[in-house]
Amino acid sequence: MSQTPREGDRIAKVLSRAGIASRREAERMIEAGRVAVNGKRIDSPALNVTGADRITVDGKPVSEPEPPRVWLYHKPAGLVTTARDEKGRETVFDALPEDMPRVMSVGRLDLNSEGLLLLTNDGEIKRRMELPSTGWQRRYRVRVNGSPDEAALDKLRAGITVDGVHYQPMTITLDRSQGANAWLTVSIREGKNREIRRAMEAIGLTVNRLIRLSYGPFQLGNLKPGEVDELRPRVVRDQLGLDAEKKPQRRRKPQAKRPGTGKSRRD
Repeated sequence: MSQTPREGDRIAKVLSRAGIASRREAERMIEAGRVAVNGKRIDSPALNVTGADRITVDGKPVSEPEPPRVWLYHKPAGLVTTARDEKGRETVFDALPEDMPRVMSVGRLDLNSEGLLLLTNDGEIKRRMELPSTGWQRRYRVRVNGSPDEAALDKLRAGITVDGVHYQPMTITLDRSQGANAWLTVSIREGKNREIRRAMEAIGLTVNRLIRLSYGPFQLGNLKPGEVDELRPRVVRDQLGLDAEKKPQRRRKPQAKRPGTGKSRRD
């Protein structure tokens, strides 16, 4: 006689929803013996839990997840998008307002890139927004050193393989030339590691400035470097297709340490 599957959600999903870590990172924490359910340490993520279960990580209780929240952040150049850096460099999370809750970045921008970075308190939203199947367009303003011509750019528009990595077709507009540099508007849908920089290098161009303008439906707009802007709960639900019956949470306007102040998006 087969055993009836336990109701609830997988433990890694619950930890991810609570903003503890991504689902994959939560699985690694479980395998390392850092997670306990009802006082018993577990070593496998193959476990469903419900709201009646007591979950702890490193001995600290895991609270009920907050409603999903999303922030727009204008990342300045010179910050790394990791929770901690082995080289001791300042991270995005070091520069966020002190009263921000625990958040995760949706994707990354490398050290020298700037512009729109999405932040969320919900690991499942992070996972959903990063999935290649989502196909959300990322749009960038890109300054390159060199003189791009349409024939070279057509190689990127058709899709290119660099060092064994294939990059899907890019949408590229040559905006203007300025001395030894040129400005381009580039849109991609995958967002692989250093995708634009490597693709440009393959046609003889060096990226010396890269600014993300949008990620899917979310726009950088007039957000200044270092500023944080929380999206209204209704916008989050509508854009991500979440349950419209979830009650929106009262939001506090974050106070930025530097260089700007947080704002709440009105639309």
